[in-house]
Amino acid sequence: MAMDNLVTRLSALLDSSSLLLGDAISDKYHADWSGEAPCPPAALLKPKTTQQLSEIMALCHEYAQPVVIQGGLTGLSGGATPQKGEFAISLERMQGIEEIDTTAMTLTAQAGTPLQVLQEAAAEKNLFMPLDLGARGSCNIGGNVATNAGGTEVLRYGMTRSLVLGLEAVMADGTVISAMNKMVKNNSGYDLKHLFIGSEGTLGIVTKVVVQLQPKSRSCHTALCALQDYAAVTQLLGELKHSLGAGLTGFELMWDNYFNKVLEVAPALHSPFAESHPFYLLVEYNDSDEVAGAERFERALFSHLEAGVITDAVIAQSHKDAERFWQIRDGIGELLQVLGPVSNQDVSLSLTQLGQFASDLETRLKDKYADMDVLMFGHIGDNNLHVVAYTGRAEDKPLINTDIMLMIGEYAGAITAEHGVGVNKRDFLDQSRSPEEIALMRTLKHAMDPKGILNPGRVI
Repeated sequence: MAMDNLVTRLSALLDSSSLLLGDAISDKYHADWSGEAPCPPAALLKPKTTQQLSEIMALCHEYAQPVVIQGGLTGLSGGATPQKGEFAISLERMQGIEEIDTTAMTLTAQAGTPLQVLQEAAAEKNLFMPLDLGARGSCNIGGNVATNAGGTEVLRYGMTRSLVLGLEAVMADGTVISAMNKMVKNNSGYDLKHLFIGSEGTLGIVTKVVVQLQPKSRSCHTALCALQDYAAVTQLLGELKHSLGAGLTGFELMWDNYFNKVLEVAPALHSPFAESHPFYLLVEYNDSDEVAGAERFERALFSHLEAGVITDAVIAQSHKDAERFWQIRDGIGELLQVLGPVSNQDVSLSLTQLGQFASDLETRLKDKYADMDVLMFGHIGDNNLHVVAYTGRAEDKPLINTDIMLMIGEYAGAITAEHGVGVNKRDFLDQSRSPEEIALMRTLKHAMDPKGILNPGRVI
């Protein structure tokens, strides 16, 4: 009866296309990309404005109605997959670029705007949006902020948290927090935006974002390198940081198991090397001077090739060459379509331990499970390792997930690097956070969402 009353009152706020029930809700809204079991929401709400969302949340708070927030549904931790009885709130209609300030080099966008739209809008002004990830065409900037997304530019520009100057958010009770700051420096009390960045929608719903843009580089140089061992990888990273400085924007490592599997399932892609190697490294460098930048990049790589740190290297001679290199690195999408049930994890470890962890993990999993295969790649420059482990048997997946999470605890690493905790990793938060930290998280959650209606059962 209470839910019926709530739906009746919501109907007075929203038109028929913004409030959907039962069979009118497309399967699209039943699950995100995590592989969690799909679940239809009890209702689907599509607000068009912050004010509408505020009124929706005020009513949901009054009735203690739990909601799950949905953006591009590209998350891999189950955070946007509805749980039984939840209303789904999709922000897909709250999109658009509101302002690009070319003097301050800031961009203001609504939360439902796809990341690629921000990138293209910045490029039109000869500016650069320093956040990029494989799901750029599908993921929304609000979701990027809520999960503190990483991606391929973290080495130079940091996580999403480093890019956000201001934001607007709707609280659990409908209160609107407008902190649309455009200044780099603002020490006026608590910086409230950080409560929402990375909170995965559990403390409030991000509705607008102000991000800091950067000048668009005049030249981008890409190379695919082959290396013999992990020690050579870390040595090269340290030395390239010295020789290339802040221009080093990409340092993407692929173990041979991942590299070879991508080429196997994507016949259009080919290795530029005549021989196989244990490690493959995608290096990207940006410079303000095209000629001098190319010379600097080639000189740095050649010196390490001569020294034996790099076994072999191919420098992209065109944009098409660079795209082909990146297609190998981004081949995870093709892999997930053909591998069946997999444990797809993003974890973080100290650079010193990461190589040993990867080796130990593969050994342990293969010793424990028959027909186990382990593929690894990642943004090694910022401690991020992606692990794809599978046996082909669906019943093994949760067991493999647990094994990986517990091993992360042994190595004092992070159970998630950039995809969030969500539902999938909630029970393993204690592997990366102390009891005191978790207790403080719960205190914050209760203070900002006392009825526990915002993305309940996620994170903590």
